[in-house]
Amino acid sequence: MKTSLDLKEIDHLRSFPELTPIYREAHDSKQIKVFNREVEDCRNYLSANRRDFYKILMITGGDGIFTLGLNKYRIDKPTIIFIHPNDIISWQKISGESAGYYLLFKKDFINHHPILKAAIERQPLFSEKSKSVISIEENDLPGFTRLWESMYKEQENQLGDEAIQAYIQLLMIESSRMLKSPIPESTGEDYDHIHRFFGLLEDEVSGINFEKPIRLRTAQEFADSMQLHPNYLNRILKKRTGQNVSTHIKGRLLDECKALLLQTSWSLEQISYAVGFSDQPNFNFFFKKNTGFTPNAFRRTT
Repeated sequence: MKTSLDLKEIDHLRSFPELTPIYREAHDSKQIKVFNREVEDCRNYLSANRRDFYKILMITGGDGIFTLGLNKYRIDKPTIIFIHPNDIISWQKISGESAGYYLLFKKDFINHHPILKAAIERQPLFSEKSKSVISIEENDLPGFTRLWESMYKEQENQLGDEAIQAYIQLLMIESSRMLKSPIPESTGEDYDHIHRFFGLLEDEVSGINFEKPIRLRTAQEFADSMQLHPNYLNRILKKRTGQNVSTHIKGRLLDECKALLLQTSWSLEQISYAVGFSDQPNFNFFFKKNTGFTPNAFRRTT
């Protein structure tokens, strides 16, 4: 019998251990965490998958190129950025020493703080991409820095989370008052195709259930759907992300397989069908080859 848990869309955070500490830190048990960019530096990365956290980033040092969807920003002066869990983003550091702060807070954290949740829903900072990137004027920077310093210190206090969520609301209010957004550049054809690919990949896996298996599983199928040659799609993904199409598809399918094994009571046969395998033995082989565990062992030991 299907339950509401079995049929819900699975939100699962993908780990990027080879890229940047941002996403590793999001795996710990804390619902909210503040980072100092001088300590936790951001290397180059591209985040194309659904995350289970919101992110606010203030850059005060270290020039770079930030992309949000199909918009590209040259960050060379103090900037604050509001990033929704579903946003496709990338960061390429160009020069200088990193400075500033960023914080991650999970969706569950918002659900436990209804006033903060209402503020996020009411203000456009996370939802309207044209208002998500805000330049900070020189005379406003000290006030923003004090806010971040206070949030960073509050982590050590027993009621720190309660204080930080109040500071987030104040941070959003101050940012909305300025709302001076730099004019973005187009990301160019390569990023346009990459954005379309990851959007299509997310569309495919976001509604997985055992009555509607995914339609696209191979590099050729994705390229055909985008009306591109698979070699071209492979080349631009390898150039911009370091991984080819098949590797991204495989990683994303593994994420969903793990989530389905842990978060649902579906049978292995139902899971294998949902993620596009013709039979359960092929699914078992795929999963063990890429994780070192059989699906049953992973479900029992995790």
